[in-house]
Amino acid sequence: MRMDKKLLILLTVAFTGMIFLTVGALTATDIPDTIKIKAKVYPKHTKPAVTLTHKKHSVDHKIACTECHHVYKDGKNVWKEGDKVDKCEVCHSKPKKPRGDKTKMKKAEKIKIYHYDAIHANCRDCHKKLKKEKKPTGPVTCAKCHVKAK
Repeated sequence: MRMDKKLLILLTVAFTGMIFLTVGALTATDIPDTIKIKAKVYPKHTKPAVTLTHKKHSVDHKIACTECHHVYKDGKNVWKEGDKVDKCEVCHSKPKKPRGDKTKMKKAEKIKIYHYDAIHANCRDCHKKLKKEKKPTGPVTCAKCHVKAK
């Protein structure tokens, strides 16, 4: 009977572990088709939140996850599919360079700090590049991205 108890405990532990692994794998791949980009770094949003069509970008257009998701170490993106996805404002933690700030900054410096610059460089600039290459693309103007609710 002692052997049966050990076996039962071992099976219970193994089964519980499998449940946690399965739930973790399902959660990692459970990505909504659309995502509202609404950052908390802005005291007040002056334009409607942008709706990102995640499925269209990743599945239909086959854009690699690392085109948008990134964690830089020594100048190299080390983020890989399955890693935790933080909201952009975790790193790009300031809203936008204040008007009247005369500090000279390169575009790359602003992208590291300011959410506004990071999002626009990633999304709008990618769309502009595709448009220039005469490839299908998304919107590049404020009103086409920040669509008012009807």
